[in-house]
Amino acid sequence: MKRITAWRRRPWAGYAVVLAALAAIGVVYAGFSPQTDRAEAHSSAQAAPDLENGRELFIKNCASCHGQNAEGTKDADGNPIAPSLIGVGAASVDFQITTGRMPAMNPGAQVPRKDPIPAFDTSIKTDYEDPERRRQAEEQLAQAQKNVVDLRAYIQSLGGGPEVPPASAVDPEGGDVALGGKLFRTNCAQCHNFTGQGGALTGGKYAPPLTGDVTPTQMYEAMLTGPQAMPVFNDSTLTPKDKQAIIAYLVEVRNEPNPGGNGLGRIGPVSEGLVGWLVGLGLLILAAMWITAKKPKKLKKS
Repeated sequence: MKRITAWRRRPWAGYAVVLAALAAIGVVYAGFSPQTDRAEAHSSAQAAPDLENGRELFIKNCASCHGQNAEGTKDADGNPIAPSLIGVGAASVDFQITTGRMPAMNPGAQVPRKDPIPAFDTSIKTDYEDPERRRQAEEQLAQAQKNVVDLRAYIQSLGGGPEVPPASAVDPEGGDVALGGKLFRTNCAQCHNFTGQGGALTGGKYAPPLTGDVTPTQMYEAMLTGPQAMPVFNDSTLTPKDKQAIIAYLVEVRNEPNPGGNGLGRIGPVSEGLVGWLVGLGLLILAAMWITAKKPKKLKKS
């Protein structure tokens, strides 16, 4: 005990304790952190041909607007034509090309959703009865899926950014529908309406509907990257579980029936009140006019 006390009184004892603590933290961290160095090196070696294909796809389909090195472009007055893609991440690229918004044909206040170009069309049907036709469709689908992966990997390599979420993160079955409804009404309903039907914004912009062909992955990517007028909901604003809950809510409301028969666009009390006043009240007025227009028989004889 006296030896330890004497050792502690030496001037270099404090530095030794700090170094020992740092060494212990390093050992613990190394033990618990995943061994990804070899995996990343192996993945990089495998991804080299894919990145080259991604660059070729970028030069062919994107560079005319975004620049040869994805640095963005400006007009003669210095106004931006297309933004830089450095640091936007794979999730942003995946969202834009799978929804057909990019390449943009007619840039305006807002780029609309449209069918993806053939090189990135991952919705190709393959259920043909003819074996040859089915084989060709399957090859086209596989190539389109590879092109999407290669292009987003190339953009990811330029400066990082949000990555495409895994399938488990966008599975509606794993989300809390009740929580998702609450979060959606708090953060999204002001623009997208209570059931995701979309709505108009200022300056010619609009919040697109979240129904139809919008996939759970695209919903997650939109929240993660904030395309166009939409704000970014990063993981500190909405956690991955929150995003999954919102996706579960949107998928659930798609399948809900309309008890009244006609959903009236499912855009809320505005359309319902308008129909109530114009149709309901109009029918009551017509019925009242028809009833009062019929004279009793006694009055006709006199």
